[in-house]
Amino acid sequence: MSTTPYNDRTDLQKIQSQWNKIGGLLGRGRDWSAAIVRAATAAEIAANIAVRQRFAGTGFSNDFVDSLLKWANGIDGKFTRLIIPAEADNARKTQLASLKKQAELINQKRNDIVHRGAFADEPDALKLIEEARQVVHGLIQHYHPGFTLHDKPTKKAAAAAAIE
Repeated sequence: MSTTPYNDRTDLQKIQSQWNKIGGLLGRGRDWSAAIVRAATAAEIAANIAVRQRFAGTGFSNDFVDSLLKWANGIDGKFTRLIIPAEADNARKTQLASLKKQAELINQKRNDIVHRGAFADEPDALKLIEEARQVVHGLIQHYHPGFTLHDKPTKKAAAAAAIE
């Protein structure tokens, strides 16, 4: 069975790939920091999708929208400069502001890990992964209502299920 190379996958497939990696990392029971980085990556890809979907049909070229994503520089910039300002519906803006706060927590821990060499423990990782799930769903389901992240069963969970 052939797997599509990562760079050839859609953004939705890339998010699910990141989520699959999280399951594997959690299953090893020690890669908490790496799992947080993967969750933050999934949230940022979700922000990219939200921006692309928001600007679809506007006449802006894909190259221009990609340049906006680079200009926004990170998930905070995408929320602050693109996602929230482009939203006309006040109720949705309020929801997006709440998601932005969650994304900030995830991104802060991600930056601590990636830029400062910090480590995370299990409770931290599980909390931030759940926050990332909420951010991903909050951004994506607005444009793709049927989208749901699927958790990859860990080896530990599969072994426990086999015993039952």
